Amino acid sequence: MQAEGVTFRTGVLVADLPDGTKVTNWAKETVTPDQLKAEFDAVLLAGGAEQSRDLPVPGRDLQGVHFAMEFLPQQNKVVAGDKLKGQIMATDKHVVVIGGGDTGSDCVGTSNRHGAKSVTQFELLPMPPEHEDKPLVWPYWPIKLRTSSSHEEGCQREFAIATKEFIGGEGKDKGKVKALRTVRLEWQGGKMTEIPGSEQVIPADLVLLAMGFVSPVGSILDAFGVDKDARGNARASTEFIGGYATNVPKVFAAGDMRRGQSLVVWAIREGRQAARAIDEALMGASDLPR
Repeated sequence: MQAEGVTFRTGVLVADLPDGTKVTNWAKETVTPDQLKAEFDAVLLAGGAEQSRDLPVPGRDLQGVHFAMEFLPQQNKVVAGDKLKGQIMATDKHVVVIGGGDTGSDCVGTSNRHGAKSVTQFELLPMPPEHEDKPLVWPYWPIKLRTSSSHEEGCQREFAIATKEFIGGEGKDKGKVKALRTVRLEWQGGKMTEIPGSEQVIPADLVLLAMGFVSPVGSILDAFGVDKDARGNARASTEFIGGYATNVPKVFAAGDMRRGQSLVVWAIREGRQAARAIDEALMGASDLPR
């Protein structure tokens, strides 16, 4: 791609992040949307849906409660040979991972490699069957129990459970998470209800929130003046004519930033289609495939 003329500028943040935004930022340079629009004939917003889903229950502000994307990128940099100060470590800690997807599985594996005292993973939904009913679910994604290599390394998996409160310690542990108050759930007709009398207190020195992502970082879209849809994504259509264009002239959006958290195959598809849309906008026509 470099040989074809692409210039890669790493460590650059576009638009400032407001105080309190819990998104990992190692940028060494910041540029404004106005600078980009002045320097380039088109700008494509193709970042990720980086805003993690939060869990606003009592005790959320305790030390030791982190988004998965605060925890995992640090380990990736260490594995790559970087030196970090203040890395979030699971060593000798009771770790609770809230969220049963791939990101949660990564948290389980990393915690085991750190030498955690115990690792427990929570999932709101009931435990799925080990084998899916293929005639029932086809052509949709089959619902079945998925056990990753991280789970096999060691993990207590809890299904149909919700966190009601993060509990802090006392004395020298004041202000630090030491346990979770949980409740068991019952699912009927797609709706969950709490089971009376099922509350438990589970030890936790480190809690990792891996419950998915809700939208792009809103401040970046706001800085460009891009309209957002009801879910907080950049508003842009996929129509053959005028597709991927936002309400701001010269600014386009594709991938997770336009459609929300999704799969890499969708990012590839939308990237190709957005390239054609930009080519048409600049040249009046395009020979690129759609």
